[in-house]
Amino acid sequence: MNDRAEDDADRPQADPAARSGVGTPQGRAAVTAGTAPAVGRGQRRADAAPQARLDRRGVLLGLLTTGAAVATGAGIAAWRATRPPSTEAGPVAVTGRTTTVTVAVEGMRFVPDTVDVPAGNRLVLTLDNTGDQVHDLVLQLDDGTTASTGRVPAGETGSLYAGVVSGPLEGWCSIAGHRAQGMVFHVTAAGQAAASTTATAAGADDAVPDYAAALPDDVEPFDAALAPADTATTVHEHTFTVTEQAMYVGGGVTQRRMTYNGQAPGPVLRGRVGDTFRITLVNEGSMSHSIDFHAGVISPDAPMRSIDPGDSLVYEFTAQRSGIWLYHCSTAPMSVHLASGMHGAVIIDPPGLAVADREFVMIQSELYLGSEGGETDADKVAAKNPDLLAFNGIAFQYRDRPLTAKPGERLRFWVLDAGPSLPTSFHIVGLQFDQVFHEGAWTLGGPDDVGAGWSGGSQALGLQPAQGGFVECVPPAPGTYTFVTHAFADMEKGAMGYLRVTG
Repeated sequence: MNDRAEDDADRPQADPAARSGVGTPQGRAAVTAGTAPAVGRGQRRADAAPQARLDRRGVLLGLLTTGAAVATGAGIAAWRATRPPSTEAGPVAVTGRTTTVTVAVEGMRFVPDTVDVPAGNRLVLTLDNTGDQVHDLVLQLDDGTTASTGRVPAGETGSLYAGVVSGPLEGWCSIAGHRAQGMVFHVTAAGQAAASTTATAAGADDAVPDYAAALPDDVEPFDAALAPADTATTVHEHTFTVTEQAMYVGGGVTQRRMTYNGQAPGPVLRGRVGDTFRITLVNEGSMSHSIDFHAGVISPDAPMRSIDPGDSLVYEFTAQRSGIWLYHCSTAPMSVHLASGMHGAVIIDPPGLAVADREFVMIQSELYLGSEGGETDADKVAAKNPDLLAFNGIAFQYRDRPLTAKPGERLRFWVLDAGPSLPTSFHIVGLQFDQVFHEGAWTLGGPDDVGAGWSGGSQALGLQPAQGGFVECVPPAPGTYTFVTHAFADMEKGAMGYLRVTG
């Protein structure tokens, strides 16, 4: 920490526009807005354009430095050159001195996480991102506004100006889930600490879902129908582009989602044992992201690493075993990224799989609402207290847009529990399953038993998070058959839909 006297006419002005800056004036790239992502399934609008990546520097700075790196460096000089003299005054006597502090990152912690500033001093904070993913530092000021460093990639620095400190202040990393993981910062004044704050404002602004709300006409439901595996293709190449955007999630509510290719869940991939999958992951979001394919058996070090905005990587694996496999973002906190929409399925057909008349995919997940249009509530995620549950990303969507079939058709439902935390028990009211494939093996029936008079049956497919399988059934007559998770409290929050059989 460094206190330095300055003339009041030379100090930077304390308006919000002057309070943040990413990088240093010596050639650090400015953040610029990109092109808004295309509309995807469930999306009504994209409320923010992707943030462009800042140039990365090669060597991490030390874990902790204090002193005049900002106050005496080019940063203050630049402020002086562009800002008029300030006439700020506060409830304490202004000392004319500036305290400057450099804050590093260790895991999900700021180091140091507390700094004591003499009342009346001005405060300049520099975030030296010595972590492995994007972070920021936001400080709540006395007047109710905030100052921010802006998003800072790993290996970069960003600064904020907090003005004259008259009392204790609280700060945090604003990236989804990071505050709840422990990325909080405290400014004490003459040893007096601020009152503790929670990661969310006591839920006062949380969106409240209306379970009776119908799927809006302008929202496209996730297409649950599956095409058979392409037997002519053995190498599957796809590009997954990460974006963050506001999307409809059910119950009359929109939420800011993290997506692969503008949809939640992400694209469903399908192949056979022995097929190769080559996925190019491109991060056009505003924070670090990654991907983990459970369908692959590979060392995770390189392909599952988190990448900053503007970066990309290639993830390649060969399918060795059949089943329906989860993929998801593995950037911390994983629970928040997954609950925000960053998950999907890879279906690898078991050898000898018979042709069904119709196939559907059902990926169950939980939604934890913050404010309307806002981010996932990390505290609710940690408490496993979801506001909505959904098949394929939108609660109640198949209640309002039912699936269709004809009497006597053999139907196959591939089911995956994406979680992040709650199990499912998939059941269809009025039907029984004569084929059950659970986590890579038939537990009922099998390739030679379809329609062969086997007398056993199943009423539900029970799955824990990250487990999957399929069930088959044949509706005997026209009617509306309700499919649900038989954990009824979760069903009542949106994990249900209708199968309409006609003809």
